[in-house]
Amino acid sequence: MVTSNHTKLLKQLSGKPGKLEKYKKHNVPKKRKQGEVVHTCRRCGRTGAHISKYGLKLCRHCFREKAPELGFKKYM
Repeated sequence: MVTSNHTKLLKQLSGKPGKLEKYKKHNVPKKRKQGEVVHTCRRCGRTGAHISKYGLKLCRHCFREKAPELGFKKYM
């Protein structure tokens, strides 16, 4: 079955339990184990520009806001 409307497809498959199970089995997004999407900021949830050194797990934006409280200093 090919359709552009996801809800319409699930409605059609509701009467066909075998096909519904097969659809769910092959169309569920897989869990990611590595890559950019796995690492998220603890504070805001962003995935890009992630700092995980020292166990921080913050994005660069949140790190700049929290750095003085964490004891980091900017040296010039």
